[in-house]
Amino acid sequence: MLKKILLILLLFGAALAIAISMQPDEFKVTRWTKVNAPPAAAFAQVNDFHKWEAWSPWAKLDPAMKQTYSGPESGVGAKQAWVGNSDVGEGSATITESKPNETIHIKLDFVKPFACANDVEFTFVPEGNLTVVTWSMWGKANFMSKAMNLVGFMDSMVGGQFEEGLAGIKKQAEAQK
Repeated sequence: MLKKILLILLLFGAALAIAISMQPDEFKVTRWTKVNAPPAAAFAQVNDFHKWEAWSPWAKLDPAMKQTYSGPESGVGAKQAWVGNSDVGEGSATITESKPNETIHIKLDFVKPFACANDVEFTFVPEGNLTVVTWSMWGKANFMSKAMNLVGFMDSMVGGQFEEGLAGIKKQAEAQK
């Protein structure tokens, strides 16, 4: 009987490992919102890391997070590094491309809770009197990421934080209007 249980567990484990390994090698999470302000107002909230504390969901998860800034005040080369609790981890973000009122690309490097590098893009598209702000993140999916994606964890976890952050950008940009 014990051999049958072990065999079933072994077969289940093998099937799970195969299912995980067959997940895509990359992931992408995207969310968007409409802001009742011109693109410049929303763009300004993202292009300067000093402004992120007002809208970033991670700032709320660890108010004691230590942040450092280097490079220019905003735009290409601006860099933010952080060390925080287990909810925010440790890492850095560097703006690699900044097209005023259109697009911002960021290289995101995590050290903790696990090392990984992802790409982030914000776009700002006028739509009448509104601006559609889109926040996307993508990167390579290691075995652990693939396992989390199997149950939709990555999209639901990060996507929810993106939604919260976009609501914060909306609030800040509309207040600046």
